Amino acid sequence: MKPIKVALVHESLTRLGGAERVLGQMHILYPDAPIYALLHEGSVTGTILHDADLHFSFLRRFPEFLRKRERLFLPLLPIVPETFDLSRFDVVISSASAFAKGVVTRPGTMHVCYCHSPTRYLWDWYPYILEEFGGRKIKHAFLLILLHYLRLWDQAAARRVDYFVANSKATAGRIKKYYGRDSDVIYPPIDINKYKPTKENKGYFLIVSRLAPYKKIETAIHAFNKLELPLVIVGEGRDRARLESIAGPKISFKGFVTDEMLPDLYAGARAVIFPGEDDFGIVPVEAMASGKPVIALRRGGALETIIEGVTGEFFDESHEAILAESIRQFLEKENSYDCNVIRKQAEKFSEEMFKNKLDEFVQKKWGEWEKG
Repeated sequence: MKPIKVALVHESLTRLGGAERVLGQMHILYPDAPIYALLHEGSVTGTILHDADLHFSFLRRFPEFLRKRERLFLPLLPIVPETFDLSRFDVVISSASAFAKGVVTRPGTMHVCYCHSPTRYLWDWYPYILEEFGGRKIKHAFLLILLHYLRLWDQAAARRVDYFVANSKATAGRIKKYYGRDSDVIYPPIDINKYKPTKENKGYFLIVSRLAPYKKIETAIHAFNKLELPLVIVGEGRDRARLESIAGPKISFKGFVTDEMLPDLYAGARAVIFPGEDDFGIVPVEAMASGKPVIALRRGGALETIIEGVTGEFFDESHEAILAESIRQFLEKENSYDCNVIRKQAEKFSEEMFKNKLDEFVQKKWGEWEKG
């Protein structure tokens, strides 16, 4: 089989999150593939893509104070991926949770979309977005029209993709529901080698999360206020001030924590709390890589990573009383957890596993594509 020319397309290089770490592993897998990004910030590219051939959209020419206000670009964003010239590539891999999948490719180019999520604020969060940002009647009416237009574009863009890859079965189900497309599942890569399994702990429970309402941190705070157990919360977000105002004396906020500091916080935890629903959920896997059990909401990707009674426990509803009861039950059998068994489960989601499966998928589909 002849060498294939690959290009990578990514949404927004403005912060270092799970999607950007996926892109970093794609870059390692395809080091010669240029990377096209809609938005960017130099510190992110320097961290994981310092040697990459980077191409940015026309939004780069906007003043910095505008580039940092991504919401202002919303009406423009469907146009942006369509401006990339990808005509010289055999395979385009888009890393998308919104607009990156909307690239236009020539008939002979195979487009694989690694989908982190169908566009959340157009589908799952639509009522919440209208309520929070709708405001006055004129603004509400404008938002209704804009979101309707974006949903139509989003479905049209999904039809341009030749093959979807989902980051979890939960995401695959949503791709089917909103786009009417089937997808293969390849779990995202976790750098499990950063974490060492240990049964030692410093007595606190741990949350690692963005501090936003949909993450349900408030539920955990109320539960731990009731239980009077120590809880450490790592992360930043616009909800931090409100959450701090309702937190009891045994709850502490660490704010942003570097990648170098995070393993020690996992190692010191008694267990990790995952109170919200996520498409995949990196935090539970990082916790398990550290040998720590996870207490998670029985929703989304956590169902695919946590083995109940072996690597953690589930609670059924996002309610403080239900979470508190689940924590009490965990305490009764805490000593039955084996940190090495927990670690073994995390190894299924390693970076090497991700790269091997993605490359195998692309090579297989390209072989079929050439024949077809």
